[in-house]
Amino acid sequence: MTEAAAELADEIGLDKLTLSALARRFGVKDASLYSHVKNLRDLRVRIALRASEGMTDRIATAVAGRAGKDALVAFADAYRGYALEHPGRYAATQMRIDPEEVADSAGFRRSVELTYGMLRAYGLTEPDLTDAGRLLRSTFHGYIHLELSGGFGHSRDVQASWSRSLDALHVLLENWPSRHDGNKR
Repeated sequence: MTEAAAELADEIGLDKLTLSALARRFGVKDASLYSHVKNLRDLRVRIALRASEGMTDRIATAVAGRAGKDALVAFADAYRGYALEHPGRYAATQMRIDPEEVADSAGFRRSVELTYGMLRAYGLTEPDLTDAGRLLRSTFHGYIHLELSGGFGHSRDVQASWSRSLDALHVLLENWPSRHDGNKR
């Protein structure tokens, strides 16, 4: 049922996914779904967990054996590719989920490990790992959100801009401000 719900979310959007819409997909009454899920939130969390695992598997395959800029580009391209191919599932991965809801999720833990592993190659340690991870996630998400919503109206090729953005992120990560440079915040 989770896979069918994820496919439906990709087709119509996570925000339009309802238990009624899923019941119609299966040709059953809404009430029959409640023996499988608690409520819509439970279903969306299940989609998020499954999507996180799929996205993380794709990223892990892409970055295997790579470091530095090569790893950054592979990571970013895999992230973006998954989001563009599976917009509803991707939206689910952006939901606020309580820690107890993901406590048993290998996908969420592995995602953080992959991100930190890639960033450690730039010589980053905590708290810079967290800060850089947040920067990458917000940059990737913002770009993808604009791309999915048709927000890039300029004639410049979107892929060319994506590539240049990754070049700039690489330079930034190589030159991450040290807390010892007087840049304490």
